[in-house]
Amino acid sequence: MTSGSEIDEIRTLLASKPRPVGWQQRRQRIEEVGSVWPVAADITLASVSAGGVPAEWSIAPGSEPSRVLMYFHGGGYCSGSIVSHRRLVTEAGRAARIRTLAVDYRLAPEHPFPAALDDALKAWRFLLSQGYDPGSIVIGGDSAGGGLCLALMLSLRESGAPLPAAAWLLSPWTDLSMSGRTLATKDAIDPLIHKAYLEELAEAYVPASVARTDARVSPLLADLRGLPPLLIQVGSAETLLADSTRLALAAGEADVSVTLEVWPHMIHAWPLWNAKLEAGRRALAGFGRFMDLLG
Repeated sequence: MTSGSEIDEIRTLLASKPRPVGWQQRRQRIEEVGSVWPVAADITLASVSAGGVPAEWSIAPGSEPSRVLMYFHGGGYCSGSIVSHRRLVTEAGRAARIRTLAVDYRLAPEHPFPAALDDALKAWRFLLSQGYDPGSIVIGGDSAGGGLCLALMLSLRESGAPLPAAAWLLSPWTDLSMSGRTLATKDAIDPLIHKAYLEELAEAYVPASVARTDARVSPLLADLRGLPPLLIQVGSAETLLADSTRLALAAGEADVSVTLEVWPHMIHAWPLWNAKLEAGRRALAGFGRFMDLLG
């Protein structure tokens, strides 16, 4: 089966039901489509409280116990969970041969900014309390989770704290001011993410007292100097494509080592469906190679 026909099958899956309305229905739907294919049988899972934040360890056979991927799920800061992203996170750990910690940070609108960032910081400190060296931790996230990775690193940098070894950003949402041109140019081919939806998410996440151009919620607009190496993976059929391309340019201008991969015809966070999508598996393998280069 070609990658084109495979991604068409995923598009059919996503269109198989009407778009959900309301936060609860959206949360149920992302868990439904994200967990269509369950975690592999050889993965070991364990729930943990990461500094008071619900989280889950996963270990694939052959994982290096001294290295960890701390992962923040996508969902526009308003949905997504350990369940919705379990297959993605566990297979990323397998590809990189490291254990993973998936973080179930608090969601808006019940818990607007800075709740997610506060939880990310708690989870980071938890890993340090468990004896992990910052240089043995990689952070990752898709969509809003990718933006949260950047916000976490910027917060650590500003406080003078050590940074992780690298960050893996999958289809990251980096600009909540919504100034990217591909929000318009890719709107007709993106089956998931549209500007009106993003506006609703941003309104729920960002309090009225915080500007959407604030670097803590729109890290694309931050000074990125001093950040560790970044791997950015994004699909060409995404309205958020420009959030990645502009981030790569800004990082490069700030002397940050950055690798940008634009995957033809792929949709938002396509490695979620790695069980049935070869391009998803290849993207995860690319993350594994990125980890190998870190040493």
